[in-house]
Amino acid sequence: MTEAQMQPVSKMCFVCGVENSHGLHLKFRIEANAVWVDFTPREEHQGWPGVAHGGIIAALLDEVMGRTSFLLDLWVVTGTMNIRYVRPVPVGQPLSIRAEITSTRSRAIETRAVLTLADGVIGAEATGTYIILPDAMRQELASRLQLVK
Repeated sequence: MTEAQMQPVSKMCFVCGVENSHGLHLKFRIEANAVWVDFTPREEHQGWPGVAHGGIIAALLDEVMGRTSFLLDLWVVTGTMNIRYVRPVPVGQPLSIRAEITSTRSRAIETRAVLTLADGVIGAEATGTYIILPDAMRQELASRLQLVK
């Protein structure tokens, strides 16, 4: 994977923040007009014994879907997100999460994400509507955000 295909991360984001001691420290990549991330949940990410917490799964799906906006040079916030938990997601096994844009509107993008287990079976899937931030809000956030390459 070349550096040009990796997305930027921030310092304190729970999912991607490199300086967040409680965060997941994930790095996202772009492949074939989709955003991808790999993650192996650890014991501290479980709900039921041996099973990743649904909130962690939701955070992964939300982040990867929201990051599809960078494909269009947009910044967004989550409007709605619908998740279908297909089967328990085990801790200690690698996951692959992929998201793509399914449609665009003047003020929002529609997305879809799939979380795949190590054996290739779908563990969860989601759809989301992400609201495009106005330029003034984007500029204000950009001035406060500490991006890291």
